[in-house]
Amino acid sequence: MASDKQKIIVVALLVVTFLFYSFYLYSSLPVKDYTINEESGKGKLVWQQYNCNACHQVYGLGGYLGPDLTNVYSFRGKEYIKAFLNIGTATMPNFHLNNQEINALLAFLNSIDASGKSDPRSFTIKYDGTIKQ
Repeated sequence: MASDKQKIIVVALLVVTFLFYSFYLYSSLPVKDYTINEESGKGKLVWQQYNCNACHQVYGLGGYLGPDLTNVYSFRGKEYIKAFLNIGTATMPNFHLNNQEINALLAFLNSIDASGKSDPRSFTIKYDGTIKQ
């Protein structure tokens, strides 16, 4: 049976190990210094205001009624997206967005598209839990 002193040493060792590993993981994240331009920031606010995430996904996260829009800008193009935003469809209502809101959403979708691919099946999970595309 372990003495109280041994138990305290084991707990202290586990806490120190946990703190060290946590610091290591969070200090070596593969995040690049990524800045969003002002127009993309406005587009993100429009995305949130109209609750686009309720139906659409970004990076595989969000609703399932509409498609994942992570890479729609490179697959379909600016004019295709504009047409959907201006007219709507049977499942996507016309939100009557003005030109500023549409341009902001286009900038937001373009910035998301430039950040990488969205299909998580193509990701490689590294030993520290991060992914590689």
